[in-house]
Amino acid sequence: MLDSISARFTKADHMTTLEELNEHLTRPTQAEIDTLFHHPGDIVVLGASGKMGPSLVARIRRASPTSNVHAVARFTDPQVVEEITATGALPIVCDLHNPEEIVHLPEAPSVFYLVGRKFGSAQRPDLTWAANTLVPSFVGHHYRHSRIVVYSSGNVYSLVDFQSQGSTEESDTTPVGEYAQSALARERIFDYYAREHHTQTAILRLNYAVDCRYGTLVDIARRVATDQPVPIRVPKVNAIWQGDANRYAILALNHCCSPANILNITGPGIIDVIETARWFAKRLGKTVAFEQGTPRNRVLLNDASRCHDLFGPPEVNLATLKEWVAQWIESGGESLDKPTHFEATDGNF
Repeated sequence: MLDSISARFTKADHMTTLEELNEHLTRPTQAEIDTLFHHPGDIVVLGASGKMGPSLVARIRRASPTSNVHAVARFTDPQVVEEITATGALPIVCDLHNPEEIVHLPEAPSVFYLVGRKFGSAQRPDLTWAANTLVPSFVGHHYRHSRIVVYSSGNVYSLVDFQSQGSTEESDTTPVGEYAQSALARERIFDYYAREHHTQTAILRLNYAVDCRYGTLVDIARRVATDQPVPIRVPKVNAIWQGDANRYAILALNHCCSPANILNITGPGIIDVIETARWFAKRLGKTVAFEQGTPRNRVLLNDASRCHDLFGPPEVNLATLKEWVAQWIESGGESLDKPTHFEATDGNF
């Protein structure tokens, strides 16, 4: 099974058009089809308009075409509504900060929670805390009888030695900065409902999803492609293909429990920023420059061995992912213009 999964995508695949990108992002595995078959009924995706939401909705629809999938968000971009509607999902406009609107959301046995605020936290920490604590409280109460898969962040961990394999699920959670603190608060609220109401819950600590239009690898590659110096204060980072992150989220329905189950989600390898920048420079026919400064000895890294043991390795390995990013940039593919700011070391975003 794992051999067939890993062979589905290779460096030889083209990644130059939005159609190809969406096809690769949303093609489910048999394991996902089986998972949703064993968890029948309506599905709700909260925060469906963000970077990962539309592809998760499409992937669920392809894996379970007979299920009613309710995609919930504010939906300020009509194009996203069209994209989600085209999958056969049912968009619902809702301000999740308003509990009076949440109470009207449909009940569902399976819920995916993608809501969160990170960037802009330094300017409006109040909004970040509201998004990452009040909304989980409203949602946790409304869906306390559901099975919930919650996207969280690896930022909840302490910084580790850059030569280590990263934090495990048993590592200390002493987050740096208000965003990371509020992300941990989000987890605590969902775990409260898991313990008090026996809500079956899985919390996924993700670092960092890549889909050719954004992500750590894209940040590095675009700096190389546009002759901008690459930051090296953070010398090592994580990355995972967004399709794999969403695959793991769907499979996590089988591992929701009370207290909440916690899983790190990232790729198996750790990315060396300098080596990766040099690789992109050679691949794209560019020269590479690096920002001045001394690389830090302590960085944010996560170890997702437990996830890989449960669900198998990512379908898309690092070599393939780098090649796809290079192809995308060479072809003039669009950017979401949402940098990860992986180089931030003070917790301010």
